[in-house]
Amino acid sequence: MGVIVNSMTVRKIMFIACLLICALPQIGTASGLIMGILFSLIFRNPWPRNSAQLSKIILQISVVGLGFGLGVGEVLQTGKDSVIYTIAGITFTLAVGFFLGKMLNTNRNTSALISFGTAICGGSAIAAMAPVLKAEDDETAVALATVFTLNSVALLLFPVIGHVLHLSQIVFGTWAGLAIHDTSSVVGAAASYGTQALAIGTTVKLTRAIWIMPAVIGAAWLKKSDQRVKIPLFIIGFILAATIRTVLPQYGNCWGEMSAIAKQSLVLTLFLIGSGLSREVLRKVGVRPLLQGVTLWLVVSSITLAALMFIGIA
Repeated sequence: MGVIVNSMTVRKIMFIACLLICALPQIGTASGLIMGILFSLIFRNPWPRNSAQLSKIILQISVVGLGFGLGVGEVLQTGKDSVIYTIAGITFTLAVGFFLGKMLNTNRNTSALISFGTAICGGSAIAAMAPVLKAEDDETAVALATVFTLNSVALLLFPVIGHVLHLSQIVFGTWAGLAIHDTSSVVGAAASYGTQALAIGTTVKLTRAIWIMPAVIGAAWLKKSDQRVKIPLFIIGFILAATIRTVLPQYGNCWGEMSAIAKQSLVLTLFLIGSGLSREVLRKVGVRPLLQGVTLWLVVSSITLAALMFIGIA
């Protein structure tokens, strides 16, 4: 028993030490994610549930903090410019996801949740849609695990592709916002690419996230469900922060520091997210859902990037 207790204590100390390291400005988002994944696979996360809850809280606070680094005019203009891409992308992704689910004979609810999570906002969208579809816990868990795994890959892979193709900050930020599932991975990938990419990627992603509400309401109407849809408060907070920066420009230094703290907080978030990618999560995914998720993600990200480069928005 003493050995077990000592082993757990050591793991907790190491986990906290890694969190403290991620708070250092020298550590980037990709490093934080990799550190979390390696810690989970080698030592196992000592607080899996608590760290998952904490990552959501820190992420939402960080997104609000990033708003202090942008003017409200920039936020509104970026959202306006990306709305057509967003609507087209969501519609296309849902259609392709439905087709792949049928072709691969994936569980109906799991297929719908993977498609919805890919189309809009990853785990947040899946969590909002699951009650409407009356999905079982295991169906929701598989969809979340699939999207979560792909998020980790995207955060590391997208910046590499961006540099290889010499994508501009504008193109990369827009691509990340449209093609990566969760807000955390969008912000993480964009932050590692550049300041302008971060601003654009965050705004485009939050514009996508707003579509959780009408999509869930539409699904609830079709399913004749009484599921209520809540407005994501962190999106409102992001817009309010940008508004405060615009209205009170004389405190620019203060807003800049808050934005910088928010960026570093994302590294903590990604460490916590990475530490949740356990062997159990990987086993839970299964072949068909993973194949659907990977194929859908590759199709959507490739076509989105090709369209952005063809249009030449930068």
